[in-house]
Amino acid sequence: MNAQDANQPQPTPPALLLLADGRFPSGGHAHSGGLEAAAALDGVDDLAALEEFLQGRLATTGAVSAAFTAAACAAFGGTGRRGESSTEQLELLDREFAARTPSPALRTASRRLGRQLLRAGRTVWPHPRLDELGAAPRHGPHQPVALGAVAAAAGLGTDAAALAAAHEAVLTPATAAVRLLGLDPFAVHAVLARLGLRIAAVAAGAARHADTAPADLPSRAGPLLDIRAEHHSVWEVRLFAS
Repeated sequence: MNAQDANQPQPTPPALLLLADGRFPSGGHAHSGGLEAAAALDGVDDLAALEEFLQGRLATTGAVSAAFTAAACAAFGGTGRRGESSTEQLELLDREFAARTPSPALRTASRRLGRQLLRAGRTVWPHPRLDELGAAPRHGPHQPVALGAVAAAAGLGTDAAALAAAHEAVLTPATAAVRLLGLDPFAVHAVLARLGLRIAAVAAGAARHADTAPADLPSRAGPLLDIRAEHHSVWEVRLFAS
């Protein structure tokens, strides 16, 4: 690469485009990221309210998920903390993420999404370590741990893994809003475009935690998301699983 090329924007890795695509079969289409409960109970029912909701989710649970995704990517790729095997690091990350997810309903949803993502990843980017992660004797890895592992298997680095996680944190509820509230999809995607710099900033901050000890990873919380998730989990009629 010459000096002129170094000053040009680098192309996005195709694997990142595929992984961040809302049509990737990771199971996210069945979830609303808390939007369904927020729409019914907290008045998130128009574009302005949706944008505020997405900003809040990105800054709290989105930032935590992105940091854990980056750390899992580093652990899977063998560039994480020394003195522990990749499997041990991923198990520690999984336990620490569970500790940061107070809602039993959200823990269940996260593991369900993790299993689905791992299933897709093992088919699209086969890797023996993904098979090991899928065979672990538990209910499946949490979604950020699975996302980091799949990103590494796809050849992506921690920056790209964190970006995929931050993007997913807003894409899931945004696309759910179109289905649930009948919002204009063009306008909703304009909201996502306006959030682009915030998403990039959250991802960059998360990537800096790739080598952080699991216990010291961010623990920002959105308590109302956890409370509403518990309410939502017992509804008899709902469009989304979470």
